Amino acid sequence: MDALLLAVAFAFGLLAQVVRLPPMVGFLLAGFVLQSLGEESGELLTMMADLGVTLMLFSIGLKLRVKSLASPEIWAGTTLHMGLVLALFAPVLLLLTRALAPAMALDWSSAFLLAFALSFSSTVFAVKALGEKGELGAVHGRLAIGVLVMQDIVAVLFLTISKGVVPSPWVLALIPGLVVARPALGWLLKKSGHGELVALCGFFLALVVGAQAFDSVGVKADLGALFIGVLVGTHPQAKELKKSLAGITDLLLVGFFLNIGLNGTLSWQAFLWALVIMVGLPLKSVGFLLLFTRFKLRARTAWLAASSLSTYSEFGLIVMALGVGQGWVGEEWLVAVALSLSLSFLLAAPFNRVAEQLYDPWSDSLKKLQTRGRHRDDLPIIRRGEKVAIFGMGRIGLAAYHALEYRFPGHVIGFDRDPTRVQAHREQERNVTLADATDSDFWERVSPRDELELVVLSMPSHEANRHAIETLKRHDFHGVVIASARYDDEVRELRQAGIDAAFNLYAEAGDNFARHVFDVFLQQRPDLVAHWQAAGEVREG
Repeated sequence: MDALLLAVAFAFGLLAQVVRLPPMVGFLLAGFVLQSLGEESGELLTMMADLGVTLMLFSIGLKLRVKSLASPEIWAGTTLHMGLVLALFAPVLLLLTRALAPAMALDWSSAFLLAFALSFSSTVFAVKALGEKGELGAVHGRLAIGVLVMQDIVAVLFLTISKGVVPSPWVLALIPGLVVARPALGWLLKKSGHGELVALCGFFLALVVGAQAFDSVGVKADLGALFIGVLVGTHPQAKELKKSLAGITDLLLVGFFLNIGLNGTLSWQAFLWALVIMVGLPLKSVGFLLLFTRFKLRARTAWLAASSLSTYSEFGLIVMALGVGQGWVGEEWLVAVALSLSLSFLLAAPFNRVAEQLYDPWSDSLKKLQTRGRHRDDLPIIRRGEKVAIFGMGRIGLAAYHALEYRFPGHVIGFDRDPTRVQAHREQERNVTLADATDSDFWERVSPRDELELVVLSMPSHEANRHAIETLKRHDFHGVVIASARYDDEVRELRQAGIDAAFNLYAEAGDNFARHVFDVFLQQRPDLVAHWQAAGEVREG
């Protein structure tokens, strides 16, 4: 990648961040600007993009729990939505092309192919958007990721069948073999320690054990990375592995977004058809919203999940590229889909940024779409007498829970987005339940009755804590709010948001460690400490 690509990508990414848009929007625009300047995508950029997508799917696998895909709202919702898009989009595209552009007219098979390509939502966009808001672990985040994984599986199956490439019989031995080898993979991860070898182990697992192994038996490599991620996702070091790969994956995905702009040859005809395709995007979003509420999910959950899925997909480009290669559809449609993909990103990014705020004024109307019954991930029940709430029951939240429960016995409740973590706490007889601090419906129930007096935000994501503060302010919560952060600039941002206090975890940990050091030293050498005090060499306090 030459200096111009780096400079333009950084400049546009920085500009997007300054105006509070995801940097990926800037990278997309940078790709189009570079293409207009005559730049082309090269092998290095393509390799970056491919590696980024593979590592991203591996990271998804680390967080994915297979049993979640068995939920009806995921497998049935995905299948029904794809069927609806095909039934609606294909005949409309067929009629429009025959009426408006006979030279580009589609037949039934090519119309269904185009509709099929448009039925997918972007995995890259959704993961980035949800991650930047700290919502990957929320109910709507898990729902969106589950749908995307199902879509990815459908895409892989379609590509395999369409290419006429029959997977090698060895795939029947590979998959059970990897499952049997799961303890060995966990052993490798454990022996990698906590340094740079952890990230290298992640590369080995994702690219060699997963991607290369699946590719060698005729199955798409990305699916192999996802599969291996699922296998090692329950390992105690899986979270550390994901963190070690996060920055590398984000950097490599810059190549993916640049590639979208660099690979499309702009023309007025392609641009106009891209605008026509964009008309279908709201219909696609409404389809998700209606289907999710049929499965007893709350309107807010359905709304936010649908917002994350309101894009066209990079898999659509792969499907169209296959169609062009097989002679099923003209090349101009590949360009139109590429442009519509880019436009969907540009529109979805700011929309996702304000999706929660938009839900509040429309909530009464949206709630009319809900069906009767209670979903298992619905709102929690606040028992009488609980005045202190801790959001984020990881190590920091657990420490706060024990300390506050000691001082206010019977008045403390913990909340977490992760059902597995909640279950683990309940097995230890802790008062912990499933909830999301950014959930508007939750605060509508709590704030009017003033049940909670103190809220502690100890979620690991700064964006999640910041988003929770915005939600509290919108619902006029008058209790005390305290939050944790990892960096001084995050502490300043939280304090500027108007909460009562924010603390740097590392600084607080250092202060507490220093106090423990002094107490132990005082116990072991009281004579020396007394001598120093008499000499005025020890400061009181």
